[in-house]
Amino acid sequence: MTNIEKLAEILSHSASAVFFGGAGMSTESGIPDFRSASGIYNQKLNQTFSPEEMASYNFFVTHPEEFFAFYRERFVYLDAKPNAGHIALAELERRGILSAVVTQNIDGLHQVADSKVVYELHGSIRRSYCVKCGAKYDVKFVMNNKPIPYCEKCGGVVKPDVVLYGENLDSDTISNSIRAISNADTLIVGGTSLIVYPAAGLIDYFRGRHLILINKTATHADADAELVIREPIGETLSKAVALLK
Repeated sequence: MTNIEKLAEILSHSASAVFFGGAGMSTESGIPDFRSASGIYNQKLNQTFSPEEMASYNFFVTHPEEFFAFYRERFVYLDAKPNAGHIALAELERRGILSAVVTQNIDGLHQVADSKVVYELHGSIRRSYCVKCGAKYDVKFVMNNKPIPYCEKCGGVVKPDVVLYGENLDSDTISNSIRAISNADTLIVGGTSLIVYPAAGLIDYFRGRHLILINKTATHADADAELVIREPIGETLSKAVALLK
């Protein structure tokens, strides 16, 4: 029995599977892995910054114009489409096999693929809000109002609803993710190296029967997994779903 067949067999007997995904889930949609970026030289500020520095809350506050220029270029990929993996997960949910997606990604592609229960640990580029009055805006407002998007109601800065370095994760999202993983009978971990905390620590709450790792490189959880697959996520999930009756 191949790994794909084993995965399909496990899924066929699952009723509350959860998918926990990272950047590798979106690279197949043409979205680069943010953590692979190198230092960036900003001519206006005459300094070299790391991507982490430019994606920090402190940088957003102290250099908003430079932050938004960087954000629009490196975070937002509106032309990206859901890949076979996103579509397969939505189908698993539709069939009553998958109960939730927990994702570290901010691209919103799971929802575009029609997944309904998605917990976005690091927020989403598709939502924005005024830091002053809380008014809600979409991603196009941030993209179109340059250099800094200001609220049409109160004049405050409109911040993308993503968790920047130096910010805490949303407590409700964490609670929902822990509950979903704790109640799962199968946990599929895909496209994440499991080195970004606190998100990576969520898999420690899994008490179910089947732990499956789909990642191109090794992770610290491989030894605990029933199944480790080193193939592309989209291709793997799509083939497994196709084998389901």
